[in-house]
Amino acid sequence: MGQIPAYRLSIAPMLDWTNRDYRYFMRLITKHSLLYTEMVTTGALLYGDNLPRFLGHDASEQPVALQLGGSDPTDLAACAKLGEELGYREINLNVGCPSDRVQSGRFGACLMGEPALVAECVAAMQAVVDIPVTVKTRLGIDEQDSYEFLAEFIETVSEAGCEHFILHARKAWLSGLSPKQNRDVPPLDYGRVMQIKQDFPDLKIMLNGGVQTLDEARQHLQQVDGVMMGRAAYHDPYCLAAVDKDLFDDDHAVLSRHGVVHAMLPYIEKRLTEGRGLKTITRHMLGLFQGQAGAKIWRRTISEQAHIKGAGIEVVERALALVPTVIS
Repeated sequence: MGQIPAYRLSIAPMLDWTNRDYRYFMRLITKHSLLYTEMVTTGALLYGDNLPRFLGHDASEQPVALQLGGSDPTDLAACAKLGEELGYREINLNVGCPSDRVQSGRFGACLMGEPALVAECVAAMQAVVDIPVTVKTRLGIDEQDSYEFLAEFIETVSEAGCEHFILHARKAWLSGLSPKQNRDVPPLDYGRVMQIKQDFPDLKIMLNGGVQTLDEARQHLQQVDGVMMGRAAYHDPYCLAAVDKDLFDDDHAVLSRHGVVHAMLPYIEKRLTEGRGLKTITRHMLGLFQGQAGAKIWRRTISEQAHIKGAGIEVVERALALVPTVIS
């Protein structure tokens, strides 16, 4: 298996959000943070007819990890091999999503109740790829939420060769809560993640859940190997403008917010020629000016005009012209 790189910060896989357009956009802000695909099911890859939709990416997005959803070791191995062949740097198994649809397919958070199966899946994937195979999971499910339950899961899966776990610091309720509620209602328990790191010091442990700022991430990194940010990084993407300097020791020049928009324009034009709608690209950019003068007019202009048939980069240029130029 490939050596686990030192990705001190990553952006979480988020369904309908972390697609290739978002990843290209975020790479203009941070060169080194690990990015993830949306979760892709093994069925979609093995039996679907639109591989470019699920696995297409630009080389400039790297490093990118592929997150898989599934529970059949043979199918997961085939998909992991495909991901490696297409250039992904890591294969991540989703053992954290609590949605009914995911449970009906016997993957996601419900797999926490079957650690031996997860271990078998990890071993099957590692047998066919040279890149790291990692697991993203919750702290527990339903009433199975003791520290002992989590530690046993980590021990079983790590014995199969998994050396890197991303722990969403909440348990999941498999019934009674929506996926959105499962992101907020179960209380955060960072202490349990830190305890896992203490009890399994040879494993790479990354903390996920509720991290809002780079300062918070920096504090957590005193006790864990990495931090994963999700919705905070999506809704306020420029909050990571200093991450390469602060966490990756790379003091490269950082584009201003306006500079990020200008750098996106050629990419947007290219995607439009491929048949992509403007709105599907620019929706990922709405939070770029969060907290800045002109943020509201930026969002409103794009929201009102990007969906119009035939809309092109002139909409983005028009919106940008309405935002005061500031040093940021």
